[in-house]
Amino acid sequence: MTAWMVRTGHGPAHPNSGRRGTAGREDDAMSRGRGVSRVPGLLAGTAALLTLACGVGVAHGADGGASDAPGGHGVHGAPAAEGSAQEPGGGGDPSRTDDVVAAGGSSWKRAAGVFSPPGSFVPSDALTYDTRLVPAGARIEVTQFADPSGTRVGARLRGLVPGRAYGMHVHTSPCGADPAAAGPHYQHRPAATADPVNEVWLDFRTDEEGDGRAEALHGWGFREGGARSVIIHDRQGGAGERAACFTVPFGPHGQD
Repeated sequence: MTAWMVRTGHGPAHPNSGRRGTAGREDDAMSRGRGVSRVPGLLAGTAALLTLACGVGVAHGADGGASDAPGGHGVHGAPAAEGSAQEPGGGGDPSRTDDVVAAGGSSWKRAAGVFSPPGSFVPSDALTYDTRLVPAGARIEVTQFADPSGTRVGARLRGLVPGRAYGMHVHTSPCGADPAAAGPHYQHRPAATADPVNEVWLDFRTDEEGDGRAEALHGWGFREGGARSVIIHDRQGGAGERAACFTVPFGPHGQD
């Protein structure tokens, strides 16, 4: 059995930002063309276990060191799946791939895409609003493991500015040409301030090749349809200009 234990940490509170901006190293699956992979049950369970076992339970902070994922807590293990489910790729985006595995009240999801500016000839569910910070062609992968005990969200990115700190949070609405379209941070309980215990923060720092990763664990799950994207911000913490967005249809805990 594989399990993770993460300390609960309280970060500084900031005003909850819905502000409009002006503006990890991946496996080969992130470079696949559009489509949905049907994963056989046993292989799917193995893939989920390996993904979770290999996922690093830390987020890279602004100082470049590793620290416990902010706001994370709880213990999660990935069950062996007896079957698989499918979820369509996003809106005609040929760069996107999605995988879904569900079994025994638990689910594992993966969504990957390639960033391009709004209005590009080739549509994308990963939009960059500031190509200096998130260049066109940069890649993102977001995973979610959910069971009745809570939710684990991980992110890996490739092709960003080397050695730079970025902020990233789960937001309430899908991405759009307007950076404000993704709405405010998703909050477990409505609050006037933003913090990593009540929200999903995925702040990270890229390495010398421009790759980064982050992870957050929470003892609660998303509301159905309440969490629809991740926003990359130009700085870490509870606020910042919106540099890029990736539409991710997160699911509630314990359901596919």
